[in-house]
Amino acid sequence: MRDPRHDILFQPLKIGPVTAKNRFYQVPHCNGMGWRRPRTAAAMRGMKAEGGWAVVNTEYCSIHPSSDNDPFPNATLWDDHDIRAHALMTDAVHAHDALAGVELWLGGGMVMNFGTRTPPLGLRDRPSTDSGIPHPVQTRRIDRQDIRNIRQWHKDAAGRAVQAGFDIVYVYAAHGYLLSEFLDAECNNRTDEYGGSLENRTRLIRELIEETHEAVAGKAAVAVRYSVDPDNPETYDAFATMADMPDLWDLTGPDYSIEMGASRFVKEGALVDIVARAKAMTSKPVVSVGRFTSPDTMARVIASGAQDMIGAARPSIADPFLPLKIAEGRSDDIRECIGCNICYAHDSLGVPLRCTQNPTMGEEWRQGWHPERTGRAKRPEKVLVIGAGPSGLEAARVLGERGHEVMLAEAGRELGGHLSRIARLPGLAEWARVRDWRLGQIDRLANVGIYRESLLAAGDIPGLGADHLFIATGARWASDNIGRHSDHAVADPGAMIVDAETVIDGAAIKGDHVVIYDDDHYVMGPVLALYLRGLGHRVTLATPAGRAGSWGSYTAEIHASNHALAEAGVEIVTNHRLSGLEAGRAILAHVFSDREMPLACDAVVPLTRRIPQDDLFHALADSGMKTLLRIGDAEAPSLLAAAVHSGYAAAISFGTKGGLAAMDGRREHPLLRE
Repeated sequence: MRDPRHDILFQPLKIGPVTAKNRFYQVPHCNGMGWRRPRTAAAMRGMKAEGGWAVVNTEYCSIHPSSDNDPFPNATLWDDHDIRAHALMTDAVHAHDALAGVELWLGGGMVMNFGTRTPPLGLRDRPSTDSGIPHPVQTRRIDRQDIRNIRQWHKDAAGRAVQAGFDIVYVYAAHGYLLSEFLDAECNNRTDEYGGSLENRTRLIRELIEETHEAVAGKAAVAVRYSVDPDNPETYDAFATMADMPDLWDLTGPDYSIEMGASRFVKEGALVDIVARAKAMTSKPVVSVGRFTSPDTMARVIASGAQDMIGAARPSIADPFLPLKIAEGRSDDIRECIGCNICYAHDSLGVPLRCTQNPTMGEEWRQGWHPERTGRAKRPEKVLVIGAGPSGLEAARVLGERGHEVMLAEAGRELGGHLSRIARLPGLAEWARVRDWRLGQIDRLANVGIYRESLLAAGDIPGLGADHLFIATGARWASDNIGRHSDHAVADPGAMIVDAETVIDGAAIKGDHVVIYDDDHYVMGPVLALYLRGLGHRVTLATPAGRAGSWGSYTAEIHASNHALAEAGVEIVTNHRLSGLEAGRAILAHVFSDREMPLACDAVVPLTRRIPQDDLFHALADSGMKTLLRIGDAEAPSLLAAAVHSGYAAAISFGTKGGLAAMDGRREHPLLRE
C-alpha cells in the first residue's frame, strides 16, 4: 500500500493541451543511441513509460543539418524518415499511457558539424565553445537571413514532431547552445533587434515559443528549458519577460557540474531553492532535476510549491520503475542512483549509456532485458557463487530470482567486496547503495543462502554438491608499476612502495610526504589523495595525463575533483610517469621529453593496474565442473558498472541455448535508401 505522504506525487497535472498522469517527469537526457539506434532508444524510453513515468522525453534533437554533433549520435528531426524513427519511441511511450516529449535543439558554438561538414552557426566568429574538446573549428556568425532560416527550421521540426506523435515540444534555451548565447550579454554583441537590451536578447526565444505554439496547433504542449542563476539576477529578469508564454518550464541552474554533479560533490535536491525563486514568477508548471531518489524528499518538494513535477534523468536510468514502486508502496525496492555518472560517461564516448545500478539499461532492445523481470529457469540447478562483491551479489540475486538454488560463499565477514571498502573513502558513501540494494533483494529469496567467512579451496568444492560455479573473487591493486605507461616493474630499494589496498584498508603510512602515482585516471587517485591529505599527510598526485583524474572529463566531475584537490592542498604533477625509485625519492620522467625529475618523498602509492584473483578458477580448470565461470573483476578488472553487468549477464544467460553470446552481436541495420 502506498504511503499517504506520497499521494501528492500521483496527482495529474495539466500541461497546456495535455495532461500528465502523475508528477514524474523524465527530462531530456542523452543516451548514445539517437538517430543511429532508434529501436534501442525506443525500447529504453518505453521501459520508463512502463515503469510509471508520466512524461518521457528524447535527448537533444537536432532540427537541421546545421546542428550536427557527430560523432555523438543525438536525435534528429531533419526529414520524414526521422518522423518514422521517432514514432517507434512515441508508440512505445503511449502504450503505457505516458506523454512523449522532444527537445528541439540548435547547437550554436558548441558543435563542430563533423558529420555534415557545414560551418556551425554561432553568435560570433569564434572557436567552438565546448572547452572540453579543443577541435580547430570556428563558427560562422549568423546574419538576419540565418535567423529567419532558424525560425523556419524550428517551426518545421515542431510540425514533424506532432506528426511523429510527440505530446510536448521543447524550445531549448540552456546549456551553452545557440539560444543561450543570445541571452548572454557578454557573448551577444549584436547591434540589431536581437542584441543589446534584455528585450532584444530574449526576442528569438520568444519568437520560437510563439511559432512553436502555432506549429503544434494545440495538439502538443510547448516547453522551454532554461537556466536561472542566483548570481546573475538578469536571468530571472529575462525569465519574467517570458514567464507565462510556454505551457511548461524545465528549469535548471547555470553550472552543469551542479545539475549533473557526481555524488562525490553534489547531493540530492541541489537546485530546489534557485528553481523555487523562478517558480514564484510564473503561473505555468515547473519541472526541475535534483537526482531525486527519496520519495519523502520528492513529496516535500512538490508540497512546498518549489516545483510542480519531479524531473529526473539519472534516477530514471538507475530505476525505470521508480514511480511504480512508490505507487505500490515498495520504496525499499528502488534502485537508488549512486551519482557515479557512468551513464553520462558512455554517452560522452558516443556509445549507448549504461548504469552501475541497472545493468539492463541500454540492453532492452539488443538483449531483450527487463529491469524487473528475469524470467524463470526451465530447469533449476544448484549453483555456487564464490565472492560476495558487486558481481557475485548480482549473479546470486538473478540466479535466485530465476529459481536456482544458490550458495553464495564469502571469504570474509563483510559483504560487498572491494565496494564496501572504497565506499568508506571521502565522497563515495552513496556507492554502497549498489551493495545494499542487492542484499535487500537477496534477503527475500529463500533459495539463496549466504555463507560468510567461508574461504574455499579447490578441494572443498566437490563436497558442496554444486556442478555449476561462478567465481567472483575480485581483483587487487598491484604495486609493481606496470600499467598504461610502463611495461616493466620498478625496483624498490628503499621500501618506498605502499600497496593501494593497504591504504584503502585504513592502515597508517609512515612518513609525511606521500606520492600517489595515478596511471588509472579515474576516481581512485583523487579520492585517495584527499583521504591521505585529510589524515595530515603532505600529498603529491603525479600522473602521466594532462590533468588529475582525467577520465573524470567523461563523468562531468573533473573540474570539481581538481578544485577539491587544490583546496585541500594536494600538489599535482601532470605529464610525468614514474620511472624509478631511490631511497627517499621517486624519479618522475616527463612523458614527452623523458627528462627526469627527482621528487623527495617518504612513500609512493601506485595506481596502475589490478590483478584478478583467479587462482581458484585455474585450479578447477580440469575439474569437470559443468559450469565454471569467472565474472566481474575476477575475469577482467574494470568499472563497477562492468562488474555488476558481468554478474547479471552471466546469471540471466545461464542455462539458455547459446548463452549470452547469442545476442552479443545484435545490431540495428537500417534499410538502405537513395
